[in-house]
Amino acid sequence: MSNRAESVLVGLIGEGVMPSLTPPMHEREADVQGLRLLYRPIDLLDLALPATAVGDLLTAAGRMGFNGLNITHPCKQLVLQHLDEVSDDADRLGAVNTVLIRDGRFIGHNTDFSGFGSALTDGLPAAKLDRVVQLGAGGAGSAVAYALLKAGVKHLDLVDMDANRAAERATELSGLFPVANVTAHTPADLKNIMPLADGLVHCTPIGMAAHPGLPLDIELLEPRHWVADIVYRPIETQLVREARAKGCDVLDGGRMAVGQAADAFKLFTGKDADRDRMREHFLELIATEESALVKAAH
Repeated sequence: MSNRAESVLVGLIGEGVMPSLTPPMHEREADVQGLRLLYRPIDLLDLALPATAVGDLLTAAGRMGFNGLNITHPCKQLVLQHLDEVSDDADRLGAVNTVLIRDGRFIGHNTDFSGFGSALTDGLPAAKLDRVVQLGAGGAGSAVAYALLKAGVKHLDLVDMDANRAAERATELSGLFPVANVTAHTPADLKNIMPLADGLVHCTPIGMAAHPGLPLDIELLEPRHWVADIVYRPIETQLVREARAKGCDVLDGGRMAVGQAADAFKLFTGKDADRDRMREHFLELIATEESALVKAAH
C-alpha cells in the first residue's frame, strides 16, 4: 500500500496561466506514484494583480502551507528580489521559474534550462554540437542558449530581429561561458551561417497557433541538420513537419515542456518523475486540446 499521508501543495504564478498543462502533468504523475499533490494556477490577470505582486503572493503561499511554486511570465526576474537563496544556474541566468518553500525560506531554481538540456539528451542523443544556430534571444531563448552552452556547444550563433538584444545576450553568455564562441546576428545572416551549423534551435513565437508560419526559409535546412523547436501548441509545428520531411532529425517543443515539469516535480516532491510516462500524458493533453479546437472550428 502506498503512503498518502503527506500531501504536497504547489502552484503556478503568472499571466494567462489558466490553460497551462503543467498542473495536470504534475497531478497525474503524483497520482501514479501514490502521492497526494494539488497544483493550483494563480493567474495575475484573473486576480487583476500586477507582476510586482509576486512577492506578496510568495509570502501568502508560505503562510498557507504551500511547498513550492512555479513562476512564469512576467515574474521570472521580478521574483529574484524576494528569495532567500538561489541556485547557481538560476543566479547565472538571472531568472527563476521554480521556488521551493522550506521552513519559511524561499529557494529559487531554474528548470527551463535543465528541461531543455534533458530534452536535447533524450530526444536528440546523437546531435552534433560544434556549431548551433538559435533563432530568438528573448526570455525562453536565454534559458535555451544557456542549456546549449552547458551541453557543450562550441559556437552559438544567436539570431534575433532585435540586433541589440542579440548583442546583449551574446555578451552576457560569453561572460558565463568564456571557452565558447557566442556571436550575435540578424535574420539576414542566416544564409551565411546555416551552411556552417550542425543544428538549429527555434525560440520565437512563430509556429504557435496564433502565429502560424515558418521562422526561416526552409531551403536553408539540409538533411544533415538537426532541428529543435520549443513551440508545443501545436506539437507538430510547420518547422518540425517540414524539417522532418527534408530528412532532419527533429525535437518537438513538448520535450522541453515535459523536461522542465519533471525537474520541478523532483524539486517539489523529492521523487523522480517518469519522463516517458509524463510525455505520454502530455501528448494526450495536447491531442485532446487540438481535437477540441478542431470541433470548435466546425
